[in-house]
Amino acid sequence: MIPFTLLIKPSGSDCNLDCKYCFYKQRTARVGRGRQRMSDEVLEKLVKDYLKLDFELSGFAWQGGEPTLMGLEFYKKVVDLQKKYGSSGQNISNSLQTNAILLDDKWCRFLHDYRFLVGISIDGPRELHDYYRLDHSGAGTFDKVMKAIEKCKKYEVEFNTLTLLNGKNAEYPDKVFDFLIENSVRYMQFIPCVELDPPTGEIADFSITPQQYSEFMCRLFDRWCDYGPQNLSIRDFDSIISYCVTGTSTICTYSKRCSGYIVIEHTGDAFCCDFFVRPAFRLGNIFETPIERLAGSSIKRQFDRAKQNLCDKCLLCRYLDVCRGGCQKDRIPFGGKNAGKVESYLCEGYKRFFDYTMPRFMQIAASSELAGATKTPRFI
Repeated sequence: MIPFTLLIKPSGSDCNLDCKYCFYKQRTARVGRGRQRMSDEVLEKLVKDYLKLDFELSGFAWQGGEPTLMGLEFYKKVVDLQKKYGSSGQNISNSLQTNAILLDDKWCRFLHDYRFLVGISIDGPRELHDYYRLDHSGAGTFDKVMKAIEKCKKYEVEFNTLTLLNGKNAEYPDKVFDFLIENSVRYMQFIPCVELDPPTGEIADFSITPQQYSEFMCRLFDRWCDYGPQNLSIRDFDSIISYCVTGTSTICTYSKRCSGYIVIEHTGDAFCCDFFVRPAFRLGNIFETPIERLAGSSIKRQFDRAKQNLCDKCLLCRYLDVCRGGCQKDRIPFGGKNAGKVESYLCEGYKRFFDYTMPRFMQIAASSELAGATKTPRFI
């Protein structure tokens, strides 16, 4: 059996923020509204059935919506169940992707004690973060996130940052980079925001453009090189270094196949991918089908292979082996084209980025900096 990890949404799409660019806003009818909570029955079934597979590493990634809405007691139950159903010496990891609003001393003490890896969403300094990341009253959230980051540092919680590159902060790569460095962030990930506006079917105005993406990433690359690749992990860059050294990428965006995880919703329903929680990609339910059969189902296999269903433009591209068509969610079928046979919306941005960086990536991979640049990153 091929090992897989779990991306679990215990509170579904429910969130205590009202971010203007949230992809759930475009999918509300599909994923439901309001309070969504995983029951104790679903949680125990999930932990028990997954751990009995006894993989070399059993990975639980808790995401949302906002997973901390479940409350700290829920995660104490998680740990208790993992102790109950895990075998002696079994390697279990927990990660938590969060907006960090609720993280206080009690949370951080627990996250440290049980070695949770925490991913904190922050889009840069106050004026950039608060542009889109608002609470339900329309107030900015920057101060609360920064307070949580300080708590994580105080309790030595291992964390990285996730910055969503949008039409606003993508204009300020130096501001974003300097802010993260000044706050002692050494593990960073940058995710391009690409969403459609449902009424028009066009790219939403908060999305990043391909040109913005290439300019941001090229400048980020320069800053990374100046700072020292051995001193700083940026998820995309680490993956490209891995490709240069081993021929394989460490993130699914640049891989031949989609990632080896399945999504578990609060109901126990399983899906292929976080960005494809739709009826067509529903694998089943953990109470109806063993979890290993859900992960190995024909729907999941077809979805993973679909990443290789590339258009002619991709097949002729000099960067095919590096890019692999990008993420399937960004292959947006404009003009009646069929999804899967469409190049990524970010295609031209990718090419400009690779034109600018690949020679130096190859040099870094071959240099004495290799050991530092290819260290195992800590990302969710």
